[in-house]
Amino acid sequence: MLFDLFSEDFDMLDLIIKLFSRLFVVFCTMPIHEYAHALIATKLGDQTPRLAGRLTLNPMAHISPMGAIMIFLFGFGYAKPVSVNPRNFKDSKKGMALTAIAGPISNLIMGFIFIVLAVVFANLSHAETILYNAIFSFLLFAGTINVNLAVFNLLPIPPLDGSRILQLLIPAKYYYKFLEYERYIVILVFILIATGVLSGPLSAISYFIIDLFVDIASLPF
Repeated sequence: MLFDLFSEDFDMLDLIIKLFSRLFVVFCTMPIHEYAHALIATKLGDQTPRLAGRLTLNPMAHISPMGAIMIFLFGFGYAKPVSVNPRNFKDSKKGMALTAIAGPISNLIMGFIFIVLAVVFANLSHAETILYNAIFSFLLFAGTINVNLAVFNLLPIPPLDGSRILQLLIPAKYYYKFLEYERYIVILVFILIATGVLSGPLSAISYFIIDLFVDIASLPF
């Protein structure tokens, strides 16, 4: 985003919308995602997140300084992961899977809420003003980024949430063998995203969900 300042077609309004959108991601989207992990882990019997101060909606408990800087500069980043102890769950595999999927589900819920707000706002307000465009763009971006985060985090690769769900589907010996190659898998995934090989299918899934949410939100209209 910072590099937009040096663009020939620099647009101050677009920059402001991007700034508030990234602030939203850092101080709302990611903290709620991490809080959802902490909440479900605690409900399932693991007090590790609560003792670590992660059972809170306070953004400062979840923000990673480097991850936040990456979001502002490049548009993607990360928050501090919530530590859990699977031995505190009655069923460690099931407990880890439920804790993991809580984050993406929270993003889907937020995505649905913001897309509904965007559709309602678009149908109730007909004034094509700068303020209208800014509000609508923000609501739509907030919904879209939440859906994108949910879809991305459900990829069955470490350290994403989907890898925790994967352990329910394959034998433990294969799962832990899979984790040995975590570093290389992450590098490969980023290469596939950068080259568009993986971003295409992920975008298709995200757009399908977004279109579904828009259709549901549009029913009253």
